Amino acid sequence: MILKDDLVPAIAQDAKTGEVLMLAYMNQEALDRTVATGKAHYWSRSRKKLWLKGESSGHVQTVTDIRIDCDEDAILLLVEQTGGACHMGYRSCFYRTLDGEVIGEKVFEPDEVYK
Repeated sequence: MILKDDLVPAIAQDAKTGEVLMLAYMNQEALDRTVATGKAHYWSRSRKKLWLKGESSGHVQTVTDIRIDCDEDAILLLVEQTGGACHMGYRSCFYRTLDGEVIGEKVFEPDEVYK
C-alpha cells in the first residue's frame, strides 16, 4: 500500500481486549518495516526519525493485523502488547479522564526503564 500523505495517524489496539493503547504516526517506511518484521514501527515527529516501538523499553508491539480506514488516511494496528504502551508507565496512553483522574493501570516505572 502506498500512503497518500507523508504521515498518517496509526492507532494501536490490543488484539484480544480491544483496548486502545496509543496513537502515533506512520510514514510509508514505518508501514513497510511493520509489515516486514511483524513489529510496530512509527515515525517520531519530535525526533524526526523512524522508531521501533519498544526499542529502548523492551515493550514491543507484535502486530497481528493491519487495517486501513475507508479514506486510506488512517491505520489501525491490532497488536499484542508486551509491557506498557505508554512512556509514562501505563498500559495505555489513554489512562486519564478529561478531568485528569487517573483510571489506567501503571505497569512500569519510567525512571527504571528509560536510563
